[in-house]
Amino acid sequence: MELRHLAGFIAIAEELHFGRAAAKIHMAQPALSQQIRLLEKELGVPLFHRNTRSVSLSDAGKALLGPAKQVMADVDIARRSAVLGISEIVGRVTIGFAGASSRNVLPILARAVRAEQPGIELVLQGQTYAGAAIAEVVAGDLDIGFSRLPVNNQSITTHVYGYERMVAALPSDHPLASRETIRVSDLASEPFVTFPGTQGSTVRDALIHVAMGAGFTPRIMQEAPDSYTILGLVAAGVGVTITVSSVQHINTPGLVYRDLEDDLPELAAVLAWRKDNVSTATHAVLEIARRVLPTPPLPGSRSSQATEAAEEHL
Repeated sequence: MELRHLAGFIAIAEELHFGRAAAKIHMAQPALSQQIRLLEKELGVPLFHRNTRSVSLSDAGKALLGPAKQVMADVDIARRSAVLGISEIVGRVTIGFAGASSRNVLPILARAVRAEQPGIELVLQGQTYAGAAIAEVVAGDLDIGFSRLPVNNQSITTHVYGYERMVAALPSDHPLASRETIRVSDLASEPFVTFPGTQGSTVRDALIHVAMGAGFTPRIMQEAPDSYTILGLVAAGVGVTITVSSVQHINTPGLVYRDLEDDLPELAAVLAWRKDNVSTATHAVLEIARRVLPTPPLPGSRSSQATEAAEEHL
């Protein structure tokens, strides 16, 4: 089994189109088709179902895809190990992120890793909400996840890198938009727009928590997958939302933010990883993260002891 055959198989499996796959890996389509026929002959099973209109993976193809990708990943690590030498840390670290809380800090971390550990490849997986990130870290699908406290899983360790206030977002022509600040209870009769309930969003959980603390259950009229879409819907007058202060860089026309008068705790943004993760590359990334993304003082406190208390299991 040749590596180039596996590379061709992966390209077709991802594109489900021989022409696009051939262009992706800079091959002529007839040559790619020949490679797949040779691979299928060697394995003794068809890897694709083909007809004049579509290409789909067979059961054997589905079974091969994961191991094939792992083989190619291992080959890449071996190649970089040889180039960089044994003194360097070489590996792949998968990081899950989503939302505004990681927007500013992820580039800082990625640049620092590239500068200090060029042998480490960061695989960045977007649209991974905080709750889902924890589940994927526990399952071993992610090495590190951006999330928020609380993290109620004893197998997880966290590093706090920031705190976020809860704020309200309203259409600019809303009656409450004329006020400097509002209370959560002022929104009791409003329709809300927020994240889907099935994707582990801690912002949605916090919205429901603060609303119920103010004596009402929020009437969620529409869901959207990211802050940009949610705030666009708010600006369009679909509803209001309660979100985190880190989204306030989004200046959509027709949208205003208002601070909440309620005594609400700030949300701690964290990096999360498994305690039993033994990857040298992962721990090198975490060491860099602790340095370039230090834990800030707790809101309203300059005590280093209080700051250390915000860390879990460090």
